[in-house]
Amino acid sequence: MKAKDWVSDLRVYEPGKPIEEVARELGFDDITEIVKVASNENELGPSPLAVEAMKEAIPEMHRYPDGGAFYLKKKLAEKLGVETNQLLFGCGSNELIVFLCHVFMGPGKNLIMGAEAFAVYFLACAMYEGETVRVPMPGHAHDLDAMLAAITPETRLVCICNPNNPTGTMVTPAAIDSFIAKLPEHVVAVFDEAYFELMPDHMKPDVLKHIRAGEKNIILLRTFSKAYGLAGLRIGYAVGHPELIQLLNKVRQPFNVNLMAQRAAMAALDDVTHLVETREMVFKGLEFFEQKLPSIGVEAVPSGANFILCKTGNGRKVFEALQKRKVIVRPMDPYGLPDHIRITIGTPEQNRIVFDALKEVLP
Repeated sequence: MKAKDWVSDLRVYEPGKPIEEVARELGFDDITEIVKVASNENELGPSPLAVEAMKEAIPEMHRYPDGGAFYLKKKLAEKLGVETNQLLFGCGSNELIVFLCHVFMGPGKNLIMGAEAFAVYFLACAMYEGETVRVPMPGHAHDLDAMLAAITPETRLVCICNPNNPTGTMVTPAAIDSFIAKLPEHVVAVFDEAYFELMPDHMKPDVLKHIRAGEKNIILLRTFSKAYGLAGLRIGYAVGHPELIQLLNKVRQPFNVNLMAQRAAMAALDDVTHLVETREMVFKGLEFFEQKLPSIGVEAVPSGANFILCKTGNGRKVFEALQKRKVIVRPMDPYGLPDHIRITIGTPEQNRIVFDALKEVLP
């Protein structure tokens, strides 16, 4: 069997293990005692309204979903103040990143990203034999001026994850406006706002105003996985100029977003209470860790998302030690941060358990 060379050399994304598998490997009988804070999931779970919508959709599972997501598109367009032809849904925002690379990447073309940004940008770019240009991130934050300086005639995409995964750092709204004003016409700027709903209000950028104004080379990605707690259903969306959305639509497979995901997303948009409670949980959790971690000698990066990047020294070793104490975090060596772990913000009880376990394993 002979695969394409570039596929054989491609690094595989490292997912977190299921709780059940960790329990089996370590001999734990009660999986309910395991605290998994590795995947930036919403520990409050999905919206109760979304749960009811999913239950009501069960009898229709013999039907194909609406390939155009007509009703969800209409509802979201009204919420965002855009037209329905400016929206496209995907199987999580990951699929939308793949669409972008499918349309714009190829041999001799390049994608610019932060050196410590979301790994899927690199993986999707490599799928279409494009080159990834990694720009250093001083203080673990995107340097937009350096990213602009890295653009060449061969550049097609510049990806800005804001807040950034896995570092949690944010770019100011003013810096983003300045970046957009200087962006060359041949480059598409991808603003990945997976954690937008969880950001402090004063740091939320308004990329949508540029899209509403008719900018053709800007696209915004968001998801229902994080704040809305629908990670298991895999549904995200892109907002952009109709011409750009139509290009992406050409490479989208029919029925890429399932029926239950569409129904749950519509209901989640209506549940303001759940979103407010999620934000409060995240803000309090971040405050807890920012106050407590220095007491055990752990340096944390200020975060605008539902996770916190912690410098612990030998993150892989700390990750393994925490697993033995029934706590699952994410080691950061795949991101070139071997001295760090990433902790998802959970409930107050989960946060306390994680902190106590971390205190036990550190020297």
